[in-house]
Amino acid sequence: MFDYFEPYLYQSFRELIIHLRRSLARYKMHLNFPLQSWSKTPIPRVSLDTAGLVALADLQTIAERTALCGSAIYLDVFVLCPGIHRQQTATELHGAEYPPTAALTSGYVFRVENPATVLYLQKVGKTGHLVHLRVSDKSRPESIWSSWWTPNLSPISKVFYLTAILLNWVVVVFLVLTCDWWALVIVGILMVARLGNVAVVRRRSHPGWHGIPEPGVQGDLLILLSQDRWIRMRGSVDDLKVVTSGQWMRDMTFTESCVVGASTLLVYMGAALASNADQSGKIALLALLLISPALLVLSNKNIASFQMFGRSITLEGEPKKYKRRLDLAEELIKSTKRDDWAIRLGMINPKTSQSTSVML
Repeated sequence: MFDYFEPYLYQSFRELIIHLRRSLARYKMHLNFPLQSWSKTPIPRVSLDTAGLVALADLQTIAERTALCGSAIYLDVFVLCPGIHRQQTATELHGAEYPPTAALTSGYVFRVENPATVLYLQKVGKTGHLVHLRVSDKSRPESIWSSWWTPNLSPISKVFYLTAILLNWVVVVFLVLTCDWWALVIVGILMVARLGNVAVVRRRSHPGWHGIPEPGVQGDLLILLSQDRWIRMRGSVDDLKVVTSGQWMRDMTFTESCVVGASTLLVYMGAALASNADQSGKIALLALLLISPALLVLSNKNIASFQMFGRSITLEGEPKKYKRRLDLAEELIKSTKRDDWAIRLGMINPKTSQSTSVML
């Protein structure tokens, strides 16, 4: 029976394809795009077939912004940079460092468990210097805008970030006006991949366990980072717990892993399809993927403060230099009137805590 109808089905399908092609041709003839006559090969004899491979570069710019902002916002979908598939590695940027920390008010010693906080401390820390930080509660009621905007951006950081978004839309408009549909599809694929990662980050980063609440109690922490970088962080004990303890981003569920995997495949698909775009579209894609990360790096560099679950960490004053770590320990022992924290951190010898002996 099927053999009898097979020739008719094939003929009908062939006529349908021909009809669609003719309809599309007539549709293009009626379109009057200002740049439709734009040269498809503005740079003759230059092949850009592998331009899409730029999207596969393992840049950490997106992941770094996720860590510095404590989460992701939906406007991030319109900032396309190489490394879209690396956003979930934001929890690994601190290099597996969990610095020893002492509570100068109680002598209790522990480690900073939040990888995003450790990354920020590594960036503001300076070898041989004590950096002062203040933690404050900047939490606001949940609103529709909180999922679209980051509150810790300085004015210049906002300018660079919004410029990156504007650049994306300029490229989209250019591709529409030049009728480069393949390049437009690639931009759409990258945006979908970005959306998948943003949604997963937002689901993973929610406040969890941070110990017993201690309302009204003030805390004072000394954090010893690698490379002799010292941080003193002060603020409410509850606020300090939020930024130093517990889990920043939980492990991915099976569904979230599938979404991230699909998003990664979309990035590779976009790179594979880039060869189908016109040369002018490839140039536009290259410009987008090369300029956007530069703008995002500048935006990250000028972030005013570190944000984590509604808490903000800001710099206080200038870093203070010390000739040796013992000088720092003795100064803090004198101001706190206790040395148990210094002994537990190994900054002084427990047998001669009043002498100049030091354990390095």
